[in-house]
Amino acid sequence: MSLRIGIVGGSVGGLFAAVLLMRQGHQVTVMERARHGLTRRGAGLVVQEQVTRILHEVGLPQVAETGVWANERIVLDLHGKVMTREPRPQMQMSWDLLYDGFRKLLPERHYLTGATVSEVAPSDQSVKVMLADGPGFEFDLLIGADGQGSIVRNVVNEDATNSLRPDYVGYAAWRGLIAEDAVPRHAADILFERFAFHFDEGTQALGYLVPGADGQIAKGERRYNWVWYRQLPAASLSDLFKRAQRAGALSLGPGELPRDVRDALIADAQSQLPPPFAAAVAAEPQPFLQPIYDYESSRMVNRRVVLLGDAAFIARPHTAMGVAKAAADAMALASALAAQPVDEALASYERARLPQGQAMVDYGRRLGLSLSRPLAR
Repeated sequence: MSLRIGIVGGSVGGLFAAVLLMRQGHQVTVMERARHGLTRRGAGLVVQEQVTRILHEVGLPQVAETGVWANERIVLDLHGKVMTREPRPQMQMSWDLLYDGFRKLLPERHYLTGATVSEVAPSDQSVKVMLADGPGFEFDLLIGADGQGSIVRNVVNEDATNSLRPDYVGYAAWRGLIAEDAVPRHAADILFERFAFHFDEGTQALGYLVPGADGQIAKGERRYNWVWYRQLPAASLSDLFKRAQRAGALSLGPGELPRDVRDALIADAQSQLPPPFAAAVAAEPQPFLQPIYDYESSRMVNRRVVLLGDAAFIARPHTAMGVAKAAADAMALASALAAQPVDEALASYERARLPQGQAMVDYGRRLGLSLSRPLAR
């Protein structure tokens, strides 16, 4: 039975579900509010088994194999000395390459950009969706893959008494993604070809190489992905969003940080990070900000509306499982719909994925515990 399926959110989670369900013969419509799609919006990611599996399932094994290998893990002290060294081969890929691969599998007519959902009205057999400045739709099933700021989770959890907005945990990730030749040689000699870390009270930095913007993996054509976790009081975060004229947002993308904030970040890096990491921070002209949140939904299904990925559970990025979790959700949903009538399939999906999402959020909290502790005075 072919279903009319709407998907709110056109990032990788929405694309995972769209491609899998279209291949099963369903009529799929993705509604993405960004007017120009999401190309070049991501950074680097560690390749997990779930991502490899979904890439093979849709016929994109070459994407699963297009990555940069780190030969070992090292931990640097504040002076840049290697404190520990552990052989652990691991491949990192580019979010862009993953997004582009799935985006090309979905015909243009099935991916609407500038499509902001303003209203969702579910019933037992269908879901009506209205766009802010466009047509309305009626679907047999609606998937909320609209990420951290999901509006679809409000429909699924319509009876919730607690806030449906993610909980800010008191620290944020400052991030950069730069051409490898922008990293000074003295820093590259330490950082490249390995997964590097630095830990201190209330802070953590890490970095690794990823493919170039178009999947290049040759030396000289790759990019360096760095992340610096730092405590940031909620009031300071709110002020920063206001200064960037992004009040109510959940993150700040490249180019949205005020110039003086970038300058202060570089200055802080000089005194608070090992020299190789400080050099990488200074080389990024447009760092971006990812505040860290927790969120767990008490349910994933309400009538014919279902949640997927970060719309249902936001696990801290220390887990390195955000994209993998979305892939696992999409595969579980597609598998259930292929084997059972719709309502039974949705119930099976929720039973399978709800405890997995809750466990992932708990795991992220444990990993980020040291970053959440008050700093010693």
